[in-house]
Amino acid sequence: MSIIDQTIDWFGEPDRWSWTEPAGIPYRTLEHLQFSLLALAISAVLTIPPALWLAHYRRAQFLATSAVNIGRAIPSFGLVILFWFLASRLEVDTTFWPLMLALVALALPPLFTNTYAGVIQLEQETIDAARGTGHREWQIMLRLELPLASPVILAGARVAFLQLVATVAIGAIVNDGGGLGRYIVDGFALGDPGRGEILAGGIAVVVLALVCEAAFALITRWVTPRGLAIQTRADATSFS
Repeated sequence: MSIIDQTIDWFGEPDRWSWTEPAGIPYRTLEHLQFSLLALAISAVLTIPPALWLAHYRRAQFLATSAVNIGRAIPSFGLVILFWFLASRLEVDTTFWPLMLALVALALPPLFTNTYAGVIQLEQETIDAARGTGHREWQIMLRLELPLASPVILAGARVAFLQLVATVAIGAIVNDGGGLGRYIVDGFALGDPGRGEILAGGIAVVVLALVCEAAFALITRWVTPRGLAIQTRADATSFS
């Protein structure tokens, strides 16, 4: 039986579409998203407020630049294994914390950098005009800079989230749940009979990543201030 036939048969098994059974794709997809969304939320809380404050006062530009290089240099798999080793040494839960800490560490650099870049690129005249009308600094940050920088911040969140989706699949090696990556790990454990499960797991992860990409595009369009969106489209038209 070819790998294509094995994959089709695997998708055709009734329990693959259960929302309650661990073997079900919907069950594993929700598990995958829970890990990814929780890690993104934690990272956003840790990075966006300080990045917004630092960019508002034009400080720590070197840190923002360095975060890009740090994010590119961190190997996802190596980070998962490192935290798993530390958790096992400290005798804490090795099925949750190693993967979650690795995910948070991976999401921090793009969120911090894009938040900082989104604010720092705003025109100083706009900020000065807000100050001239009596707005306080925290009001400028929350009511002006944050909304105007939201497309750039969400671009960083999109990059971070797609990396998280991929890393959760890798994390199935150390995580009993593991989301959709569980299929890939189990398929390798089965050897030749598991080839179809490996391919099916890979397809499921890719489809999830594409759906998340489309979702972030819709969210970005929804939260972008109307005036900024019109200006962006005008700039794109004039450039073309």
